[in-house]
Amino acid sequence: MLTISRLAATAGVTVRTVRHYHHVGLLPEPERDASGYRRYSAQAAVDLIRIRTLADAGVPLARIDALLHAQPTEFAAAVTDIDAELRRKIGQLTEYRRRIAQLDSGERLVLPPEVVAILDRMRGLGVSERRVLLERDAWILMQALDPHVMPERIRDKNAGLDDPETTRLFLACDQAVEWDPYDPRLERLIDDLDAWEIKQERDGSRPGYLKLVSSRISEASPAWQRIVDALDHRAERRRTAGRAS
Repeated sequence: MLTISRLAATAGVTVRTVRHYHHVGLLPEPERDASGYRRYSAQAAVDLIRIRTLADAGVPLARIDALLHAQPTEFAAAVTDIDAELRRKIGQLTEYRRRIAQLDSGERLVLPPEVVAILDRMRGLGVSERRVLLERDAWILMQALDPHVMPERIRDKNAGLDDPETTRLFLACDQAVEWDPYDPRLERLIDDLDAWEIKQERDGSRPGYLKLVSSRISEASPAWQRIVDALDHRAERRRTAGRAS
């Protein structure tokens, strides 16, 4: 007769596993002997090995008891069903692995290839990863809140990255991330950006998704927040002056 620890060692499982099998009804729990110990027979060891083998093969515990008592034809049919289910799970996991392999930094999961190409292009120009991630978030919000403008914005963004002056200003903003918000260089950069917006005939108004991104910018960089606030203020003054005239 075997103690529970010897039984577990014989089957290659832990004592905790044996007790779990008792709890779920897979392995009968013997009565205690006169010394207060539970003693297991050789049959219990055989049954535990069979249970462990089926569990290791991926058979759900809920189906093991039926398999232990099944006739050969029933056993074969059940194994076929279990094999089909395992194949389905393997196929699902393989698909998950394929998708994960394509994710890189997570962009391909939620953004179209054209936008991912823009983000990669920004990285190639030397834009910091912090700024690229903010750009990514802007595209994600745009796609969710204003998807019909995506094709136009993609064209505009690529055109901007083709333009040396636009790219220069973009990189200058990126470099300003660690500046003090009252750094005199920031005022010159704001002037350059304001002149660029006027040249582009922009009125300074920002879609809702960019307002959400701006709230993140204030957390990422006080200098960037000053740029956003200053440009908004100047654009509002121009709109007010235009209405007055």
